[in-house]
Amino acid sequence: MRWIDRIPMWWLVAIAVYLAGAPFVPEPHLVEKWRMLMQGSLSKPIDIFDFFLHTTPLVVLGIRLWRDAQRRRQGKD
Repeated sequence: MRWIDRIPMWWLVAIAVYLAGAPFVPEPHLVEKWRMLMQGSLSKPIDIFDFFLHTTPLVVLGIRLWRDAQRRRQGKD
């Protein structure tokens, strides 16, 4: 997991925000794919790939923020 720590934070944030919102018009893919997942209609391989493509940067950013918080917490102890 150390490879996540080597990615600059501003890159992670920029990529996560961009892919979470792209394409911005008429509706972000991430919103559309989450809706399809909740409705049970996320079944085509291209839709599943698209879901993972747009969600993965947010997951990586979340892991990085969690690891940073853990390091800060350990430094205070």
